[in-house]
Amino acid sequence: MKEYSKEKTMQKPERKVQQLTLCGLFTALTAIGAFIQISIPVEPFPMHFTLQFFFSLLAGFVLGGRLGALSVGIYLLIGLCGVPVFASGGGPSYLLKPTFGFLLGFVFAAGVTGWLSEKFAPQKIWGYLFISTAGFAVMYLSGNLYFYFVSNYVIHVPVSWKLVLINCFFLTAAGDYLLCILASITARRLLILKKKILSN
Repeated sequence: MKEYSKEKTMQKPERKVQQLTLCGLFTALTAIGAFIQISIPVEPFPMHFTLQFFFSLLAGFVLGGRLGALSVGIYLLIGLCGVPVFASGGGPSYLLKPTFGFLLGFVFAAGVTGWLSEKFAPQKIWGYLFISTAGFAVMYLSGNLYFYFVSNYVIHVPVSWKLVLINCFFLTAAGDYLLCILASITARRLLILKKKILSN
């Protein structure tokens, strides 16, 4: 019994190191995803389709809700401190950009995806896709609400809900939902691999 307790105690630091390493990895991948982008030159603010959402979903699936949201949150803090890791640079002024709501949405997406993944432990691809769709929904809800309220009430650039929905949903939703499908397939394979590694 004592040997088992000692072995379990030794595994805890190793597990924490693994979790922190993965957390740092997904922070870096989210930053890299910002530079793999397609710019959409619409008015009044250009939109960017990036791979950040893909890596945010994966962070949630692999790390769980708390650490998934933390890894993407660290990425946001790094960008807000001035490191140019966002699609158009970095710095605290980014908070005044109407599109910043999508960056916040990546944190929410990672958190919701991770929480649902931990709660339901999906086995089939449809379970993963359902969870990815929930992440998709909270990301777009955050992005659209932030865009509307910052534009109209903070920087005083009047926009209608119709324009918000066209620019911030219809132009990019199909591509992001494709990322949901890819993230679901990738996460299922990664989690199988993760279980095999941890069991050895």
